Amino acid sequence: MTAPFRCTLPVRFADIDHAGIVYYPRFFHFFHVAFEELWRARIGPRAYAELIDRDHVGFPAVRAECEFLAPLRFGDTAEVEVSVARLGGKSITFRYRIFRSDPEPRTRCAEGTVVCAVVDLARFVAMAVPERVIALLADLVEREG
Repeated sequence: MTAPFRCTLPVRFADIDHAGIVYYPRFFHFFHVAFEELWRARIGPRAYAELIDRDHVGFPAVRAECEFLAPLRFGDTAEVEVSVARLGGKSITFRYRIFRSDPEPRTRCAEGTVVCAVVDLARFVAMAVPERVIALLADLVEREG
């Protein structure tokens, strides 16, 4: 892996709870926004929708977990890093790390994984990861060691 994909997201008022910090399910929303931004950056703004609509390839989450390490608050900027923890035959495990964009050093606020099945949406059955997808994600695959 050369470097993870990165995008930044503002923490909005709608993201926080009464305690003034990001409400924990919103971290999963941040993961998904970064997932969409990854596809947008790699294949264009409409290409991901075309992958779903024309090619009938989908990536439903089948497992998701997150460890919460430090709070994010309204007005913070979240930097989300995306890498591929595992590129399987019919699934992809995405790893997400969320940092508060503090002056250096950045504060790591959350880390999680989402396992996505690769699905033929026309029949809603598992399918092999398309070669095009493998090529688009190859540089994000984490190497052991």
